[in-house]
Amino acid sequence: MTQHDHHEGQRVSRRRIIAGIGSVGLAGLLAACGRDGGGTVITSTGATVSPQATTANDLTSLFSGANTCVLTADTTQGPYYFDADKIRSDIREDRAGTRLRLAIRVQDSERCGPLKDAVVEIWHCDAAGLYSGAEAQSSGAGGAPGGNGAPGSAPLAGAPAGGPGGGGPGGGQAADLTPTDDQRYLRGAQVTNADGIVEFTTVWPGWYRGRTVHIHAMVHVGDQRVLTTQLMFDEALNSRVFAAQPYAAHTGRDTFNDNDSIYRDSMLLKVTEEQGGYLGVIVFSADSDQDGT
Repeated sequence: MTQHDHHEGQRVSRRRIIAGIGSVGLAGLLAACGRDGGGTVITSTGATVSPQATTANDLTSLFSGANTCVLTADTTQGPYYFDADKIRSDIREDRAGTRLRLAIRVQDSERCGPLKDAVVEIWHCDAAGLYSGAEAQSSGAGGAPGGNGAPGSAPLAGAPAGGPGGGGPGGGQAADLTPTDDQRYLRGAQVTNADGIVEFTTVWPGWYRGRTVHIHAMVHVGDQRVLTTQLMFDEALNSRVFAAQPYAAHTGRDTFNDNDSIYRDSMLLKVTEEQGGYLGVIVFSADSDQDGT
């Protein structure tokens, strides 16, 4: 068991809330963070631990040039967001695909310093373009146009040109989804450490009709959603990954970075190859006090 695995499912509270590993959902975590900030935790086994293991020092140099202190672009959350109740770093479950380690550093946009004890959520589709909790909608089944590239599929009903999650920067915000299945793969949340960093293990996202390849991300400070954004990938890397299975079985991709309604250069992950897959890093500058700066 790795150090990161040992910290899965813990509630963050300066009052050392007693909680069993794996039993705490996002709502409880947000409440604890908003009330007390960070601190130590006593688990049900009696072990005292920190809320987030420190990310390896070798990540520090990779963050240089990954982004700046300019406020990160806020975008629509898309149609497939809901509180998945999963506080964990490894979000793969049974999903096949190229391994992607994702490191995100969150900083305050005004002081340009690390934002400790913020909750970062990510969610994205699998290699076939499906979202957990919304498999019927994202496949185009169940009477809801979705769009995973399957024959006859179309962008989500009501979405602007550009496909599901459209609207682009400055566009209208979608409502939270009520899940229609019990799957929760490729969804999870983590708490930033003293350096403002969280780390996830996932797979390279697939694609669906009308959107380029992307990962959704949301940052919470206390009980406030202070940033909703998306992460993108260099198209040369997308092509390399998609040439292999299970991605190669999904054909007919129609939208790329240069014709996506939401894509911005600032959303590109800084990606390096590592053993067993890739490492992607990015810096989020969030307006933590929501004053517009």
